[in-house]
Amino acid sequence: MHEHSTPAESPEAQPAGEAGRSLGTGSTAHPGTGAGTAQRTASEGRKAALAGLASAALILAGAGAVVAGGSLVPPPDSSRALAAAAAAVPAGASLGVCPGPARLLEGTEAGTDPQFSPESATAASAVTGAVLGAAGVLPASRLAQLDGTTAVDIATGPGEAASAGAPQDLVAGVVAARPVEQVSVLSADPLANQKASAAGAMKFTATDGDLQGTAASNCHQPSNDQWLAGASTTVGRASMLILTNASTTPATVSLEIFGAQGQIQAPGSRGLLVAPGTSRSVVLAGLAPGEPQLSVHVRSAGGPVAALIQQSVLRGLTPGGVDFIAPGAAPATRQVMTGVDIQDPAGLAQLTGKPGYEDAGAALQLTVPGPSDAVVEVTLYGRDGQRALPSGGVVTAKAGAVTEVSLAGVPAGQYTVAASSDVSFVAATRVTRGLVENQPSDVAWAAAGVRLGSQHVVPVPQGGIRSLVFGALDTRATITYAAITSDGKVRPPATADIAGGTTSSIAVPDKVEDSDVVGYVVSASGDAAYGSVLVQQDGRSDVSTLAFLAAAAGQETVPVTLSY
Repeated sequence: MHEHSTPAESPEAQPAGEAGRSLGTGSTAHPGTGAGTAQRTASEGRKAALAGLASAALILAGAGAVVAGGSLVPPPDSSRALAAAAAAVPAGASLGVCPGPARLLEGTEAGTDPQFSPESATAASAVTGAVLGAAGVLPASRLAQLDGTTAVDIATGPGEAASAGAPQDLVAGVVAARPVEQVSVLSADPLANQKASAAGAMKFTATDGDLQGTAASNCHQPSNDQWLAGASTTVGRASMLILTNASTTPATVSLEIFGAQGQIQAPGSRGLLVAPGTSRSVVLAGLAPGEPQLSVHVRSAGGPVAALIQQSVLRGLTPGGVDFIAPGAAPATRQVMTGVDIQDPAGLAQLTGKPGYEDAGAALQLTVPGPSDAVVEVTLYGRDGQRALPSGGVVTAKAGAVTEVSLAGVPAGQYTVAASSDVSFVAATRVTRGLVENQPSDVAWAAAGVRLGSQHVVPVPQGGIRSLVFGALDTRATITYAAITSDGKVRPPATADIAGGTTSSIAVPDKVEDSDVVGYVVSASGDAAYGSVLVQQDGRSDVSTLAFLAAAAGQETVPVTLSY
């Protein structure tokens, strides 16, 4: 900067000098002032003006340097996008909500809030479940009431994970046929940041009264979105939706109801509040009366809920069965139901032709929630292979409605029902027992299940005739199943090789080496396979079916991006 200390000598300062001279010339000299004095005054004025302009130029130059420097210096590392890192999500507790005993509605069904009459003298309800562990280590687990009061400590803990070199033989904590009088919750804490493998089932039986029959349900994990299919609100059919909130957060539930003629806009179906640690019952006839087929889409905001429909049938004075309709698979382009037991077709044709018995036979119900009709291909797989529907295997299911497909004429036996389309839909299959008019009968709904994977815990309700029913769709599947007994042992596994396009059943023994069988550990390999537990009663028309639940998920990770 020293070489520019005299601005007049710089070429860039020349215009400023001209401005200085104009300023000096424009000044008026006082009378009597000499020429030298006038020249000095003009010279000093030019120097002051030039100095001010030079200072402004330096300030502007400095500001430009700052701007240029800011654009050239690399940004700090903290503002750079880093590659997403996988972060482990802490494993949560395994939770299953088991329904309480079936209850008989009394009074009118004009509203949605139910009233109940006393249960029959022979009614009994019990929960059976199992929790898996390895190397002698079990996760802390319990069966509790909805208010948190512990009914049974399955395993105390928390346990410590076994060392890497320890034998990894499976062990189990069990609860066998524990009587219950209300909704209960089977829970197991995570172990070594892995979600526990646990499952339970509740079974209700009665041999007298209007609720004669058997109703069994898995203990389902609460959810914010679930579908239930198979309800009816015609005369003699009672359908009660039970919503249970086992969380600590209030749940606000909204219902979408679909009938044979389309979606039903029902006042009172939105904004249903379910407080933490409570159950709420809704009589569906108060929302959609006189509907022969109903599907319910249950969505909750806030806490997740466990949803279930208690369905019972009364034909005049004759009990027509009781069932717990459980949530099935979400809308998809293929739905599969196993454990569909069909009676003698000639006897069914004679019975369903009588007034009031139109729904006493097996049938498939399809619900299409979207705006487009679904062309659905229906296939049955029996013990000897594929069976075609007598009415044809292609059905058009109306958009936004429930379509029923009769399975009349199908030969007696146990089947896997598969339905597929290019439009997503929901499906469930009705199973019935009893062929004599004016004699007690029973009904069950087989919900669409999940494809079998590795280490499913399958609870088996105590008492009666129980079967594991497996279906393989396209090609051969291999099923491995190991009994869980009441002494906490997981017995050596057996293997079943199932041909593609067939259904196979395996009878469940009452005991293994003097210990009651309470469940199985089931794994599958090969082609897509599905499974269920079929429950019947010797000498009676009781029937119920339980789709296998999904296996416990492994440790989950989510991508996390760090940046400002």
